[in-house]
Amino acid sequence: MSTNQPRQAAQAGDVPDARQLRTILIAVSIALMAVIASVSGLSVAQTHMAVEFGASQGTVLWIINIYTLTLAALLLPLGAVGDRLGRKPMLIAGLGVFVAASVVAGLAQSAEVMLTARVASGVGAAMIMPITLAVITSTFPEEQRGKAIGVWTGVAGGGGILGMFLSALLVDVADWRWLFVLPVVLVLVALAMTLKSVPNSRETSAHRFDTGGALLSIVAVVGLIFALQEGPEHGWTAPATLISLAVGLVAAIGFVVWELHRRDASLLDMRLFRERGLAGGSFTLLVVFGVQTGIAVVLFPFFQAVLGWSGLLSTVALMPMAVMMMMTSGLAPKLAARIGTRSTMAVGIALAGVGLALMALFVSVDGGYLTILPGMLSMGIGMGLSMTPSTEAITGSLPREKQGVASALNDVTREFGAALGVALLGALLANGYRSAIEGRLNGIPQGAADTARKGVANAVEVAGSGGSHARDLLHAAQQSFVDGWQQAMWAGVAVMGVLFVYIAFRGPENTAPALADETEATEAVAAR
Repeated sequence: MSTNQPRQAAQAGDVPDARQLRTILIAVSIALMAVIASVSGLSVAQTHMAVEFGASQGTVLWIINIYTLTLAALLLPLGAVGDRLGRKPMLIAGLGVFVAASVVAGLAQSAEVMLTARVASGVGAAMIMPITLAVITSTFPEEQRGKAIGVWTGVAGGGGILGMFLSALLVDVADWRWLFVLPVVLVLVALAMTLKSVPNSRETSAHRFDTGGALLSIVAVVGLIFALQEGPEHGWTAPATLISLAVGLVAAIGFVVWELHRRDASLLDMRLFRERGLAGGSFTLLVVFGVQTGIAVVLFPFFQAVLGWSGLLSTVALMPMAVMMMMTSGLAPKLAARIGTRSTMAVGIALAGVGLALMALFVSVDGGYLTILPGMLSMGIGMGLSMTPSTEAITGSLPREKQGVASALNDVTREFGAALGVALLGALLANGYRSAIEGRLNGIPQGAADTARKGVANAVEVAGSGGSHARDLLHAAQQSFVDGWQQAMWAGVAVMGVLFVYIAFRGPENTAPALADETEATEAVAAR
């Protein structure tokens, strides 16, 4: 079954002009930025929330993670609802829910109210995120769609790091509750622009909504992501982790079987994964976004515990990678028009792998930030080049009337990748650190040694209390962290190598070069 059919052509009077298209792109990008910034923003305020709410570390982590869990679980169902009810009404409703929930969270006086507000924020975000991309793919003419998707991808990839920087800045110069002011302002601006400029589009379906598929997808996503979040914290053999993983896997298998049975009436037609574009794009996003998020988590303790930097300076240190990613995301469509989608994805994956290898080879305690900067820049370029064509391959594999589902699938893949990357690379780093530090604790008092084994942050804290062994303990912990870091980086290189081989042989077809001259001519006309 071929799914690469031309998208339905819009009537000439329905096509927005260049000015309106720019406004639409700005509106959905601002809305997306609010959603992405809220994923990681609260991470910089963990201590403040624990003190103000009198909450345990577990409760604080739930306040942070419940947003992502709710967002990921509802992406597919709400993306499909948006296709049916209308993408503009769904976007407006989502922005309204999100801004109301953010205001409540900013004023919350208890952990229970904060948790409830974060769940509501996740619901609003799940209404917003897939629609932002669906608006682009259903509104922009084909010759301009790739560039617009590149902007969207850049915001989705780099927005998290930018959000963390702004959040850390607000916590440093003001109060942690100001973290909710940024998304509220962004959403209000996006809402005003959406009401004025974003056109409506909707699906006309002959089939009833796939309620069974929606419920199974929710259970599967909640089960699997909950297990990935809880495993590193409470252990992979803990009953809650194992039960959640089992429930998620059973629901995922049930979802596939149910969707194959529903065929054309399904929430997500699983037969489409036979197509190279959908399968290759999804696999690439899963791996690349997972590695990106996992590396960001690994970089923070390196900056703070090894280099001794503040949270704000640590987020600034990540900005070069984010900037390169956002820049190359916009350039990727032009490169794909010249050498093809698959070749562009392969080049991006290779550069990301090279970046990981550079960091593994040259990272050192004494060399500091400059030993990893070249690797970070290479990774940023590679991720930008690979994620934009992957997103376009996914959305291009589903018909115009299913763009909410296509966008939701793109977003769910990113969320799964992020959870996998954090869990797996974090586990590799932790195991590598524990193995390396064991042989460096000779002569260190038993109490201090036991504390140091828990992690590099614990070692830095106990070393700061002074004592004759403080210097040796600090050096041992920092060097052991670098050893664990190198293991995680090399594991990332291996994963990227597997992905490169897969895309080289099974990636989307290189159909773009034939369109290069046409695309350049269209852009030249539009620029006049």
